[in-house]
Amino acid sequence: MTQKFDVVVIGAGPGGYVAAIKAAQLGLTTACIEKYTDKEGKLALGGTCLNVGCIPSKALLDSSWKFHEAQDGLAIHGIGGVNRESVTIDVPAMVGRKANIVKGLTSGVATLFKANGVTSIQGHGKLLMGKKVEVTKPDGSVEVIEAENVILAPGSRPIDIPPAPVDQNVIVDSTGALEFQSVPKRLGVIGAGVIGLELGSVWSRLGAQVTVLEALDTFLMAADTAVSKEALKTLTKQGLDIKLGARVTGSKVNGEEVVVNYTDANGEQTITFDKLIVAVGRRPVTTDLLSADCGVTLDERGFIAVDDQCATDVPGVFAIGDVVRGMMLAHKASEEGIMVVERIKGHKAQINYDLIPSVIYTHPEIAWVGKTEQTLKNEGVEVNVGTFPFAASGRAMAANDTGGFVKVIADAKTDRVLGVHVIGPSAAELVQQGAIGMEFGTSAEDLGMMVFSHPTLSEALHEAALAVNGGAIHVANRKKR
Repeated sequence: MTQKFDVVVIGAGPGGYVAAIKAAQLGLTTACIEKYTDKEGKLALGGTCLNVGCIPSKALLDSSWKFHEAQDGLAIHGIGGVNRESVTIDVPAMVGRKANIVKGLTSGVATLFKANGVTSIQGHGKLLMGKKVEVTKPDGSVEVIEAENVILAPGSRPIDIPPAPVDQNVIVDSTGALEFQSVPKRLGVIGAGVIGLELGSVWSRLGAQVTVLEALDTFLMAADTAVSKEALKTLTKQGLDIKLGARVTGSKVNGEEVVVNYTDANGEQTITFDKLIVAVGRRPVTTDLLSADCGVTLDERGFIAVDDQCATDVPGVFAIGDVVRGMMLAHKASEEGIMVVERIKGHKAQINYDLIPSVIYTHPEIAWVGKTEQTLKNEGVEVNVGTFPFAASGRAMAANDTGGFVKVIADAKTDRVLGVHVIGPSAAELVQQGAIGMEFGTSAEDLGMMVFSHPTLSEALHEAALAVNGGAIHVANRKKR
C-alpha cells in the first residue's frame, strides 16, 4: 500500500529538517527523505551545515583560535610558564573533537524527528508528476510515496573548476579541508569568500603559510567598503597572503604537492603548495531531483524558480534553501522552511529578505545586516553614518580584543537605521541586535535612547548609533559640515 503524507520533505539539511519538525508540530503527517551517510555508512541528518559545513568549520575555528591564544595571547594577562615552543597541537585530536560534535548534533536531529513524529526515510528523493515522490533506497529498491505538499530542500555542493580538479588528497574542497590530519606547510586557497577565509584562518593559526588566490580585484565585495578594508588589513597582518586579481588557470599534482598557475596584473605566475583548497562557491543540487513532467522549472542559473513565498509553478510544491534564489545561508533556509509550513497550514507568514544577517567567522568576526553605505549612495539615498571603535570599548580592552569597529547607517531624512556593519569581537551577536531593531523600524535615536548594560561589547552598538547624529559619548564625534 502506498504511503501518503500531508508533507514530504526532500533533504534533511537546516532547511529540510526544520521544515519537517515544524510541519509535525502543526499536526501535519510528515516524512523527510535524506540520502547522506556518515563514514560508517549510517544515515546522517543535518545536511551540509551540520556534517561538513557550518558546525565542523566553527569547531576547528574555535580550536585553532585557542591554540593561537595559548601561543601568543596569555602573557599580557600575566599568565606565565607558556611559550610558543611548549604549546603543541594534536591535529587528529582536534579533528576528532569536531567529528564528535557533528555526531552529537546529527543524532540530535534524529531524536527530534522521533520526538515530533516525523517519519525519517533513507534514500534519494525525486519529485514526480502529481506530487508523488520516488525514493530510491540504499539497497536499490524503489518506493513511491504520495503527498499533499512537497518541500524541496536538497541543498548545495561545492563548485568544481577545471583548472584545479579536486582529488580530496592534495587538491580538496571545503569538505576535504576539514579532514587534514597534519598542518600543511604551504597551503593554497582558491577563493577569498566566506569559506576560503574561514578555512584559511584555521590552518594559518596552526602554522601553515597560507596564500589566498582571489580572481576578483575587490575584496569582500558584498561587505561595506570600510569593513572590507579593515578585514583585508587585519587578515593580512595575521599572516594570510591574499592576492587579489589572481585568476587560476591550471594546476598539476606532483606527488604530495601541487603546482598552481595563475595570472595577475603582472602576467603569468606559478606557485607551489602542499595542499590546495578550492573554495569558489557552491551550486544547487538538482541532479535527478525532478522528473521531466513534474512541472517544476529551473531558472537560467540552475536554481529552482520560486516566488517570494518559496512556491514553485506547481501548487503544493515548494523549494527552500540553497536551491532557490538568495544567499546560501543555513538560517535563511531554516526560516524559509518555517514560512512554507506555516503557509501550508493556512497561516500568514513571510520572511523579510532585506534583514538576513551575513557572518564570516574569522577573528575578528565580520558581520552585517541591511544595506552597505556604497549601495545606498548608488541608490541616491542620503545617509548619516556613526562608527565606534572597539579600541574605545572598556569590555574589549579587558578581553584584549580591541580590533575593528561598529558602523551604523541611517537615513538622513528619517533617521531610520538602514544597515549595521561590524568587524570585531562578537560581531555576529551585535549585528543580530541591529537586525532586531531594524525589523521593528528602529531609528538611530531609538537605539541611542536605550539603556545598554556596562561594561559590554553591546555598548559599541549604542555608541555607534549615538554617533550617527553626533552624540557619541566615549569617542570624538565627527564635526558637522
